[in-house]
Amino acid sequence: MPRYFFNVFYGPSNVDVIGEDLPDEQAAWHEGTRVAGELFHDLDDGFRPGQEWRLEITDDAKNLLYVIRISGEQAK
Repeated sequence: MPRYFFNVFYGPSNVDVIGEDLPDEQAAWHEGTRVAGELFHDLDDGFRPGQEWRLEITDDAKNLLYVIRISGEQAK
């Protein structure tokens, strides 16, 4: 079963060195959206306008497959 990695970039980067075995890229996307929601929720009040939060999903060869990006902007 292929292994996928979920790297978070917000403040100090958190590179996933363990990864997770999943059946395919579709399952990695599904897991990535679940993980992103949980991690972003855990930021509580720490996320501010002008900041970006990013989760990158890579395969075992470190090929970038998907990026989930959240950016905060203040409306003018």
